[in-house]
Amino acid sequence: MSTTTGPESPDALLGPADIRELAAALGVRPTKQKGQNFVIDANTVRRIVRTAEVRPDDVVVEVGPGLGSLTLALLEAADRVTAVEIDDVLAAALPATIEARLPGKKDRFALVHSDAMHVQELPGPPPTALVANLPYNVAVPVLLHMLDRFPTIERTLVMVQAEVADRLAARPGNKVYGVPSVKANWYAEVKRAGSIGRNVFWPAPNVDSGLVSLVRRTEPVATTASKTEVFAVVDAAFAQRRKTLRAALAGWAGSPAAAEEALVAAGISPQARGEALTVEEFARIAEAKK
Repeated sequence: MSTTTGPESPDALLGPADIRELAAALGVRPTKQKGQNFVIDANTVRRIVRTAEVRPDDVVVEVGPGLGSLTLALLEAADRVTAVEIDDVLAAALPATIEARLPGKKDRFALVHSDAMHVQELPGPPPTALVANLPYNVAVPVLLHMLDRFPTIERTLVMVQAEVADRLAARPGNKVYGVPSVKANWYAEVKRAGSIGRNVFWPAPNVDSGLVSLVRRTEPVATTASKTEVFAVVDAAFAQRRKTLRAALAGWAGSPAAAEEALVAAGISPQARGEALTVEEFARIAEAKK
């Protein structure tokens, strides 16, 4: 297998030629329906690891490692890495790539061959960080599932379609603020952490990508309502975006009058709209439901 040398491209990381060679050997053709776009630029994966602030004692979980570009960079920086891969061919090939490129770290690598949405436990010590290049069609549900299932994840950095990045990091009042923004904020402080051009992927996608940083809240949202109860309000509020909360929450509360009562009790105007509310305000509405 060809490798690039020099200070900017250590042998362990995969370059464009390596990626194509590996894909050809495996008979892998990236497909749109799986949302597969492999990162072929070693400097980009290094930048992701730096931006994620991966530390030598971190236990990192990576979702969708693909051919292993980011996995190798994470293994160089972290104590250990667990990769979750749904694709049969890619999952079967990854351990051999790790052994060939970073033989000294192979015992620090674990593979979970599964759909990330179904993962309930991970091997080894609990994860402290999540770093992933997420396919845009499943990015939000996968991210929320992992944050919910693994409360030890303190820091997350995901690369997603730019539009999804904007939605996740949006603040109340922003026109793209919605369900992903509120739910992500239930778990973490969320912010945009950079942009990624199209030319670092193979195949090059027809959309730009963005990095999103999520740092888990040190204190959970202060509420007596459960996450399920709060998320039910959020889903109802955004199901009909242009409606006032009195109208949008009528089904959730049982009637427009009951919705108004809950809103007034929570100190929120029944004429307000969902896109104006913080996660804490949604929690207050959930608490006020009779």
